[in-house]
Amino acid sequence: MAKDGAKAIGHHFEGVAERYLNHKGVDVFERNVTSRGGEIDLIGYDGHTLVFFEVRYRGHGSLTDPASSVTPRKQHKLLNAVSFYLHKHRLWETDTRIDVIAISPGTVRKYRVQWIKNAIQAG
Repeated sequence: MAKDGAKAIGHHFEGVAERYLNHKGVDVFERNVTSRGGEIDLIGYDGHTLVFFEVRYRGHGSLTDPASSVTPRKQHKLLNAVSFYLHKHRLWETDTRIDVIAISPGTVRKYRVQWIKNAIQAG
């Protein structure tokens, strides 16, 4: 049951991130894309660049900030998922990047949203 609760929280904050990105001019066109490589939370266009978004939320009392919670293992899984997506859709020549949307409780607003562009790069 705890997994269902975590999944619902994840979907909620993906929605928060999507609304934030739409407000910033990003055209989000896919959510929760799952493949053999892993899951991509959001996919959209920022101008002419195809962007894969990892959404992370950490609440009050968390020992890590949301951006730091993207571990090397998670980065590897995300790179695999993005590679699989690009191959499947034949997008080898497309400008792409992987960004992180880090969300935490806010003080002035309900949430503090940090958009970290090009947060994860193929090594």
